[in-house]
Amino acid sequence: MTRGERLPATRELAGTLGLNRTTVSAAYAILESEGLIQGHVGRGSFVLAQPLKPGPGLDWDHLLPGPEAASPTQPGAAELISFASSRPAEDLFPLDAFRLSAEEVLSSPQVSSILQLGSPAGYAPLRHYLLDGARRQGVAGPGDDLIVTSGCQQAMDLIHRLLVRPGDAVVVEDPVYPGLKNLFARGGAQLVGVHIGADGLDVEAFERALARTRPRLAVLTPNFQNPTGATLSAEGRRAVVRIARASGCVLVENDTYGELRYQGEPLPPIKQLDNTGDTVLLGSFSKLTFPGLRVGWIIGPRPLLARLAEAKHLADLHTDQLAQAVLLRFAESGRLASHRQRVVAAGGERLRAVLAACEAFLPAGASFTRPQGGMNLWVRLPEPLDSSELLPRAHAEGVSYLPGRYFEVSRREPGGLRLSFAALAPERIRAGVAVLGRIFSSELARALQERAEPALAVV
Repeated sequence: MTRGERLPATRELAGTLGLNRTTVSAAYAILESEGLIQGHVGRGSFVLAQPLKPGPGLDWDHLLPGPEAASPTQPGAAELISFASSRPAEDLFPLDAFRLSAEEVLSSPQVSSILQLGSPAGYAPLRHYLLDGARRQGVAGPGDDLIVTSGCQQAMDLIHRLLVRPGDAVVVEDPVYPGLKNLFARGGAQLVGVHIGADGLDVEAFERALARTRPRLAVLTPNFQNPTGATLSAEGRRAVVRIARASGCVLVENDTYGELRYQGEPLPPIKQLDNTGDTVLLGSFSKLTFPGLRVGWIIGPRPLLARLAEAKHLADLHTDQLAQAVLLRFAESGRLASHRQRVVAAGGERLRAVLAACEAFLPAGASFTRPQGGMNLWVRLPEPLDSSELLPRAHAEGVSYLPGRYFEVSRREPGGLRLSFAALAPERIRAGVAVLGRIFSSELARALQERAEPALAVV
């Protein structure tokens, strides 16, 4: 049939083919949904186009680079207890307060300009609010500026695009957040991992790595590091500043978890301790409020920020201004401070629950970090357990986590795994860790028994 040709009426075609009229009507509906025909009331259905014959096409498998190591898929059961995602709890989202903030912005005289194209550096009132707060806290100096980004992931990407060339060394923590590792590796950087333990970055290893590799960039998360939850001491932070300045590398401080301290005293940001002002600080609303809004920021030397704003303009013009304006109203109204109190209280309860569950259920020989905040802790299973091999069994019993191999840079740690606890209620944390503890314990007993059994004699 040709374009514009009229199709037989459904009743007529059903009679011709000896089919039920409902079957023909359903077939016409499918053809219309695929854009091949169009029905007109009182006139009938007409051909719009003919299906394209498949041609040879491009060899996309050859053109595209190889895929990154993806996180494991999770079972789709509604009752899944997932420790796999480092994100805030939806049950704590202050939806009424957010809705009110959005309504206030939408009814303001500025709404038309908010919905217009904006500056790549960000919504000016939010930039001023964040930068003024950073200056009051002694974090931003007179030579600093701030730009708003689509979350910290875009901030990292912009820094990578501007400062790192293929083959440049970039020092990162090991283990480290996969999004950071994959970003720099895909760009051709040579990643240099520095061990991070329960007490944070190994500062002596950091100094050796900088002396050996002369990196272009070093990226650290001193507060509640992802995936370990470890925090670098004040002394360690001062040492990091001294070492980085002596080496001449750019130091990037990722402080996305800094507001989520549940116990202990807060420590000064590395940027605050750097009297040169050269440290670049990343922040975000995502871990404290709504990750779906994708609003983060970069504070750093003004010449660098101007060039980063240019790079951002090429990437996406600017971050969503409506999200920025609503978050500004949410903060200025005092609703953000109230929400933070609730999040910190709940986070402390969930942290205590996961620590108690690890104590109660993990097998003998297992160890785990003891964070004072954040969303994650790191478990090390005793040898010969491999967290990747045990994950399908955990999935089969309705529990998920991320194995250590997704976080490793240069150190293999088969028994490592991350438990992200912030999104789960305490009772589900306890239930999930109990399942994992039973799986790990039974597998450890089996492995040890196999080791103890004497080998059969060969005659």
